[in-house]
Amino acid sequence: MVLLFLIMAFAIGLAIPLQSAVNNALRASLHSGSMLAALVSFSVGTLALLVVSALAGQPFTALSGLPRVPWWQWLGGFLGAYFVFGSTLLAPRIGMAAMVSLIVAGQVCSSLLFDRFGLLGLQVRGLSWIRLAGAALILVGAILVNFGDRWLAGWQKS
Repeated sequence: MVLLFLIMAFAIGLAIPLQSAVNNALRASLHSGSMLAALVSFSVGTLALLVVSALAGQPFTALSGLPRVPWWQWLGGFLGAYFVFGSTLLAPRIGMAAMVSLIVAGQVCSSLLFDRFGLLGLQVRGLSWIRLAGAALILVGAILVNFGDRWLAGWQKS
């Protein structure tokens, strides 16, 4: 079961550049800005989740508890919108590889903090030197993806 979850996580990672490219194409088709494309994307996603929730037998009566939800738990939707808008805005400006490498590096760095301190009710997980080394390699990879060609060109001139 753990292997299935790991494969699913990898597949989500594979889908992120596709989502950004699709939303960028939507932006171009609508002849609009990134904000409107993100709105359409979120609307389609909302409809899809509504249908899948209904098919999965999710009890919509649970939504009656929404007024009691702490304010900070509403931020998930805002953060999702920020991601969709930001990736739609950035992909054509800095390139897909640059954008995704920085997103992944940011995700790993913040995830280590969430794991280490069990933030927002998550399970505490150790922070070993090997996990820190892995994060460092991802950061180095993001730097190389974003600045490696310029560094190499400068190095070759000397």
